[in-house]
Amino acid sequence: MFTERTSVGLDVHARSVAAAAIDGVTGELVQSRLTPSHEHILSWLQDLPGPVAVAYEAGPTGFGLCRTLREAGIRCEVVAPSKLQRPAGDRVKTDAKDAVHLARLLRLDEITPVAVPSVDQEAARDLVRAREDCRGDLMRARHRLSKLLLRQGLVYSGGQAWTGAHHTWLVHQAQPQLLQRATRLAFDADYETVMVTLIRRNRLDKDIAAMAAESEFTPVVRRLGCLRGVSTLTGFALAVEIGD
Repeated sequence: MFTERTSVGLDVHARSVAAAAIDGVTGELVQSRLTPSHEHILSWLQDLPGPVAVAYEAGPTGFGLCRTLREAGIRCEVVAPSKLQRPAGDRVKTDAKDAVHLARLLRLDEITPVAVPSVDQEAARDLVRAREDCRGDLMRARHRLSKLLLRQGLVYSGGQAWTGAHHTWLVHQAQPQLLQRATRLAFDADYETVMVTLIRRNRLDKDIAAMAAESEFTPVVRRLGCLRGVSTLTGFALAVEIGD
């Protein structure tokens, strides 16, 4: 049940914030365009009739604003965008309208909040996502190198690809068969990208393994590791992304 006097909706972007506040006593609607500075937003909220409750949609700006407001004693909810009710028939979408809509839904308790992770949990998520990005980079780098060789009629048939034997074949057999200097230069660039990305992925794997072995997520990772097919990396990713 909504108990605060003023409900505030914020449409948060990287360079601007559209704000709308509804006074539950007078019915007055106050709108403003704010900067993304947490101090500026907090100062504007503190000038409103209190107590105040705030809602904004989860997005790329993260949860820093929510933590700042909660530390200042202001109830702040981060709303799941996929669960947000949209006004029927309203085809004109603006930041100001979105802020007013959030403020009204907050007052009606018609929002679905998401769990706000701790600073440590969000940092661990960044590490897992960096590893996932690296995996994608490695896959694309290997694909480019394979297709370069395929265009030259060179296909590895000595077993599983990207093993030690495959790398030996790439350097000592495939590369010498590239007759054009420009093609060899392209091969060198692509192969260097593969190796550098592989080193980066292995380093991230070691960092994740170290954190999984000694952190607040360790008990969950160990329990998940009892399940067949769940590695340390998978267990850690589930622990930090989903929670207990």
